[in-house]
Amino acid sequence: MRKSYRIKKEAEFQNVFDHGDSVANRNFVIYHMKRDQPHFRVGISVGKKVGHTAVMRNQIKRYIRQSLLELKPNIDAQTDFLVIARKSANQLDMAGTKKNLIHVMRLAGILNEDIEVI
Repeated sequence: MRKSYRIKKEAEFQNVFDHGDSVANRNFVIYHMKRDQPHFRVGISVGKKVGHTAVMRNQIKRYIRQSLLELKPNIDAQTDFLVIARKSANQLDMAGTKKNLIHVMRLAGILNEDIEVI
């Protein structure tokens, strides 16, 4: 995913935290906020409680990024959102990560309803 699709700055993260809505399932929390922009932007956070090693945390982030890349055409373009992994996310494989992200993104209303879960 290109850098223009990422939220990297602390102020931008904090803006979505403070002014956005949140939705959660067992594995992920999503904070989302509508913005006037040409495409969506995403920030990913995986804390040390989720994966005790950097290798595990980076693997979870790779799974999330790849899932979002595959879902890219179905994500609402006018949205900034943050994906925060919960501790149970370290038990998921790629398919489980994608399935859980689809679920929580549907709850947040930022994913088109016509996508099927694989």
